[in-house]
Amino acid sequence: MDDENWVVVGRILRERGRIGELFAEIYSSQPGRADKLKNVVLGLGGLKRPVQVERLWYHNGRPVFKFFGIDSIADAEIWRGADLLAPESERARPEEGEYSHAELIGCEVWASAGEHPPGLILGLVRGIEDYGGQTLLRVEKRGGGEMLIPFAKAICREIDVARKIIRAELPEGLTEL
Repeated sequence: MDDENWVVVGRILRERGRIGELFAEIYSSQPGRADKLKNVVLGLGGLKRPVQVERLWYHNGRPVFKFFGIDSIADAEIWRGADLLAPESERARPEEGEYSHAELIGCEVWASAGEHPPGLILGLVRGIEDYGGQTLLRVEKRGGGEMLIPFAKAICREIDVARKIIRAELPEGLTEL
């Protein structure tokens, strides 16, 4: 691997089929972002492997990658849960007032008002659900479990990705769903 800075642009979800294909989640709301990836690095723990995209197709809206040199289900299984890294120079830049999925993942969600006391940490953003409708933050609750929070200005009142904090005013009862 060269000295270029690499950034996480997605993650491998699981293997698919018997020829080494991998389902992935891409941390971008920009259509066609996965199509632009050519040379990436798979990173899992301390293990890193540079790979070149051989083929890309979609199944139920999810990208399925076939990488050169990963040619069997056994080769693919190793990379379940791996980060998908791209050179910093190829990182998709969000427009003003927009945020990349990678910036939002890892943010703490704090209550800003509503049924929870301001400043209460509600959980940690672990993923983004974006299927063409309202984008949802998949949040691991502080006390365990998960909740989905609509990523809307009416709810996510303040977003500070530099400090990894989102202040949210949740609708009543959302944390119990």
